Amino acid sequence: MEITRQTTIGEILTYDEDIAYILSDCGMHCFGCPASIGETLEAACEVHWLEVDDVLEAIHDYELNKKKKMEKVREKFGLNVV
Repeated sequence: MEITRQTTIGEILTYDEDIAYILSDCGMHCFGCPASIGETLEAACEVHWLEVDDVLEAIHDYELNKKKKMEKVREKFGLNVV
C-alpha cells in the first residue's frame, strides 16, 4: 500500500497499526477518535499544525526500515516468502 496525503487515518492503521506510534510521536494523539478514522492524513496534520510531508517522511522511513529488517530475516533463514 502506498501511503499518501489522501490516505485516511483508518486506512493507514488498518494497513499497519504500528504506525499509530509514529502518529503519536509526531503529536497526533487522537488517531483513535472515531472522527479521525475517515480523515485524510493531510487533514489530520492540518488540524494539528503538522507538516504533512514531515509525517509522511517518518511513515515512509518506518516502512523502509521494516522492509529491510524482513529482508535480513529472509536472507538469514533462506526464505523466499513475500
